[in-house]
Amino acid sequence: MENIAIQVTDLEKVYKLYDKPSDRLKEALHLGKGKRHTEHRALKGVNMTIRQGECVGIIGTNGSGKSTILKIITGVLSPTSGEVKVNGRISALLELGAGFNMEYNGIENIYLNGTMIGFSKKEIDQKLDDILAFADIGDYVYQPAKTYSSGMFVRLAFAVAINIDPEILIVDEALSVGDVFFQAKCYHKFEEFKEMGKTIVFVSHDLSSISKYCDRVVLLNQGVKLGEGAPKQMIDTYKQVLVGQYVAPEAEEERLLDDEALREMAARGIDGSKLDAQKTEGVNENPELLEYGSKKACITEYYITDEKGTKTSAIIKGSPFTIHMRVEMAERIAAPIFAFTIKNVRGTEITGTNTMFEKAFLEPVEAGESKEITFTQDMNLQGGEYLLSLGVTGYEEDNFTVYHRLYDVLNVTVVSDKDTVGFYDMNSKVEVK
Repeated sequence: MENIAIQVTDLEKVYKLYDKPSDRLKEALHLGKGKRHTEHRALKGVNMTIRQGECVGIIGTNGSGKSTILKIITGVLSPTSGEVKVNGRISALLELGAGFNMEYNGIENIYLNGTMIGFSKKEIDQKLDDILAFADIGDYVYQPAKTYSSGMFVRLAFAVAINIDPEILIVDEALSVGDVFFQAKCYHKFEEFKEMGKTIVFVSHDLSSISKYCDRVVLLNQGVKLGEGAPKQMIDTYKQVLVGQYVAPEAEEERLLDDEALREMAARGIDGSKLDAQKTEGVNENPELLEYGSKKACITEYYITDEKGTKTSAIIKGSPFTIHMRVEMAERIAAPIFAFTIKNVRGTEITGTNTMFEKAFLEPVEAGESKEITFTQDMNLQGGEYLLSLGVTGYEEDNFTVYHRLYDVLNVTVVSDKDTVGFYDMNSKVEVK
């Protein structure tokens, strides 16, 4: 296991579900014939390798198996089959208040948690001041844990987990409880851990944090590993899963319109061969863009123009620019929503809007119609490279529906001779007297 912190091989976890507690007892005592439970496979043959010094994110919908795999890695749960090998001392923050004795005060719980992780009293003594300073809960540290608020729990638990120098840190959504200042302090500690070469496994629904801090991301869905790779790639795939538009790579051809659909559209006067977005000169297109949707509406053209109306992919910071998209309707849509998003190269969404937010268009569109949509705004992002995504969505009987999405379709270069801190410029008026 050279340079490998965690090795997960063919991991399976099956839970037995009973309709009522008595069924569990009867089955255990072999009373009656047949089994009295149904089986739920929380993990289905998951394989994963995490190397020392990596920060790996695990994402997925609720019930995808994220917390289950973390509990097996940390030894809280046993796998039904498969194997997990861990090389290094783990500190885990899995659930709010896990490992706390409600009758103990904060100091006693620090020693309890530290001992459970595998540290001696002398080692905890040396870290106690750092833990108390990081938790910053004042005199409550001398009160029983049962009197703590949820915020105090997470502060103290995270302070213990991150200040006793673990080799592997595992965090599962716990940071969402702390206030904004505490979260900032935790993420700063993350940065320190990464610089020290520690291994971090991070489960969160905060995709911006996943994108910012993780070197690699594993995507789970209903106990199956759908893929792993760069944060941006996995986050884009996760968004497909969320709207029910994920297509396995081997079934990619199913995303294409079949002959019957093309004939139906031709009868409506729509040329199906033109439904793929048109290439436009003067813009920097992505040859490997991610595209999906039902294609009841299709983005057939897109480009950016500068303040002079010239098609371009380079915009001067501080100048106005316009995003153009043309959409053709294959079917009647009651209220289509046209949208754009700008992301940085790591996949973090920086800004974006849509016609619903802007209250710009809330009308039905008939089959065969086309719409020209423009978004005009000033370019206030810092100089650098960005990616533009476009979409047409809507609601059908209160269900969110994706008609057509083009992820990272264009590269946008912002040219600047003055960059400030962060993602965008607030255009401050500075006066010194």
